[in-house]
Amino acid sequence: MKALKYILFLLLIFVIGLAIFIAVQPNEFRFSRSTIIKAPASVVYNKVNDYKNWPSFSPWIEQEPTANLTYGDKTAGVDGSYAWSGEILGEGQMTTLSVNENESIDQHIQFIKPFESESDINWTFEPTDEGTKVTWEMAGKQDFTTKMYTTFAGSIEDMTGPDFERGLFKLDSVVVADMEKYTVTVDGLTEHGGGYYIYNTTSCKIPDLEAKMQEMMPKISNYAIKNNIQMAGAPFTYYHKWDEKNNAVMFSCCVPTTDRVISSESDILTGQIEPFKAIKTTLKGNYSNLKEAWETTMKHITDSDMEFTEDGPMLEVYLTDPMNTPNPADWKTEIYIAVN
Repeated sequence: MKALKYILFLLLIFVIGLAIFIAVQPNEFRFSRSTIIKAPASVVYNKVNDYKNWPSFSPWIEQEPTANLTYGDKTAGVDGSYAWSGEILGEGQMTTLSVNENESIDQHIQFIKPFESESDINWTFEPTDEGTKVTWEMAGKQDFTTKMYTTFAGSIEDMTGPDFERGLFKLDSVVVADMEKYTVTVDGLTEHGGGYYIYNTTSCKIPDLEAKMQEMMPKISNYAIKNNIQMAGAPFTYYHKWDEKNNAVMFSCCVPTTDRVISSESDILTGQIEPFKAIKTTLKGNYSNLKEAWETTMKHITDSDMEFTEDGPMLEVYLTDPMNTPNPADWKTEIYIAVN
């Protein structure tokens, strides 16, 4: 009998000691995971900001892709929300509390089943030389029940941190893949209206073309802006000669104008394109796909038994300003090749 009382007494001491140990654990938790994604901050921000994009990178939905997802009247920005219900995921919902465009997002997550709890979620998007540093943070309070659970099962960070790492890995993959999407569409025969334009021109080796264009195009655009010249459309490149054999290209960077302009600078010239019949192709995507767009257009002309106009215009028109549209997948470029 004494032995039983002794055992019960020790058990009581153990229970009290364990309760004290649990009670003195931190009342709050906070942890985060970060990664660098090679994409503009605005592109990553837009992906995270809309809950309709979450199934593509959520590590939890990956565990139960058949879970029932319900979206609120808004899915992006302040008051955007979505909820989930599943055998593995249980039930819960998430709501966006505040946003700082392209910089941060604050959210609140509430778990209903298999147990009730709630936490704050914060995302930050920091531009770096390598891309965007994305930080995903979770913070919240720990009641006695939560403390008891984490004492035996491991901390919330131990349990959830790997999910955050997986989610950031998937987010990286999804964002990069989205930026690489492109389409090449041969629109067919059209009539280009021609018109006046101002331009600067040069010849260079084909591998140096991109660097030369990045130097020349801003100069011609800035000249037009500085001198209040009314532009008649999007800037374009006029290819005068493309010589693969000798690895040389001659081209002009151009800005269309409503009237003939008399330039005050020797390296800014004025030209005019007469209306011409052309095959038009549209590239939607990164400029790195222009080579394929040109080859597709050339092949279409040959396969259609059309004839290239000798010394006719070959134009590359940039409809999208990359400064205002950071996602290359949304850039639009038109190609016009003169045909008879």
